[in-house]
Amino acid sequence: MQDVEILLEPPRDAAHGDLATNVALQLSKRLNQKPRDLAQALIERLDLPLDVVSKVEIAGPGFINFWVSDRTLANVLHRILNEGDQYGRSDLGKGVNVNIEFVSANPTGPLHVGHGRGAALGDAIASMLHAVGYDVTREFYVNDAGTQIDLLGQSLWARVQQAVGREYQVPEGGYHGAYLTEFAEQIIEDEGKAFANLIEEDGISRCSALAIASQRAEQERDLTDFGVEFDVVFHESELYRSRRIDETLDRLDDADLTYEADGALWLKTQQYGDEKDRVLRKQDGSYTYFLPDIAYHLDKAARGFHRAIDVWGADHHGYVPRMAAVLNAMGLEEAFFRVVLVQLVRVTKGGAEVRFSKRSGDFVTLRELFDETGVDAARYFFLMRRADSQFVFDVDLATKQSDENPVYYVQYAHTRLAGIFRTAGCDPSALSIEDADLSLLESPDEQAMIKHLARYPTVLLKSAEAR
Repeated sequence: MQDVEILLEPPRDAAHGDLATNVALQLSKRLNQKPRDLAQALIERLDLPLDVVSKVEIAGPGFINFWVSDRTLANVLHRILNEGDQYGRSDLGKGVNVNIEFVSANPTGPLHVGHGRGAALGDAIASMLHAVGYDVTREFYVNDAGTQIDLLGQSLWARVQQAVGREYQVPEGGYHGAYLTEFAEQIIEDEGKAFANLIEEDGISRCSALAIASQRAEQERDLTDFGVEFDVVFHESELYRSRRIDETLDRLDDADLTYEADGALWLKTQQYGDEKDRVLRKQDGSYTYFLPDIAYHLDKAARGFHRAIDVWGADHHGYVPRMAAVLNAMGLEEAFFRVVLVQLVRVTKGGAEVRFSKRSGDFVTLRELFDETGVDAARYFFLMRRADSQFVFDVDLATKQSDENPVYYVQYAHTRLAGIFRTAGCDPSALSIEDADLSLLESPDEQAMIKHLARYPTVLLKSAEAR
């Protein structure tokens, strides 16, 4: 019977006990016994001590229900206080290095609320995996090469020219946010009007570098204030400087995964289930974003990571199997690459969708949101819904001081607890329950809370396994 999985789980109805199993139903056909008779035989063989389990009953067609004893519940509290912040932790992922890449916003503008949802989620996944023994690295990928950076430099250069009174158009497909107008004015103030007289090529190059540095600094400030910090910041430009791009092309070619047609270099993704083959190098000699992405993930493997978990926007849905197929073709195991997709966020206030950014003009920045709601509320709300479901962030609810707001409810409970300790004149961190009579915690609410705390280690393990 080694192939039988014995599940012991909380029943849906608390009246049916604390834990239940259907093992008798699973085995009844194999053993040619009635489920209830088999359940009774199993109970008699268990011989459970009363100080662990206070009651066992057979329910329905043959479920076995267990009620844990008061002493068992009291031991949960002892364990929590003895283990402190190690409670629930395990070594499930011991020896496994995991790279979690999230946010990775282009350095072309402020972080918006969608980035905030990805930041809260990625940070939570990292903390969860770390708690069960994985060696976790939080990583931010900076797209500081390619067409979007050229457009950023050209857009800022246009604003610099406008700042000194010249007519100059932002390029087609460029960036029109008010933050670039503000930054251009700051550049003229710091560098003087002579900056606008640079040779255009040099001016655009300088603007690209200044804009990247400025936006990255702002992004880091926002993320730090949002409670998110990264172990590694990896720049796309490093893939070119270190010749990782060329090495990747050579590896793809050696694996017979590329071919030339119509003046471009193509990757044979169709043979891996893609709807068509994809271009790696365009006719003008420039690379598509697919090639550096492949090089970047191969670099993660070369740095010793066993797993790479990426938090991407939902618009990358079709991109996931394409990337997975290429990495598998390059010899990486299927488990190496995983993607968590994050859906869009809408922000409402007063019952209507709002866009209250004066700087960007067309989206709500993350900074504006958590300045309005507080960091705790913003992070909690972002994590209340599954990442793959669209989310409406209700600012009014997040700032409401009532039990309708789950964050306020938690904060209110904390305040009440602090008030009890303050009135009692004692420091809760110095308290010990070794000599306390925990049998007094017998009300249904008290016992329900202890049982809830007791499930935390199992919930943490299952969440980590499911990522």
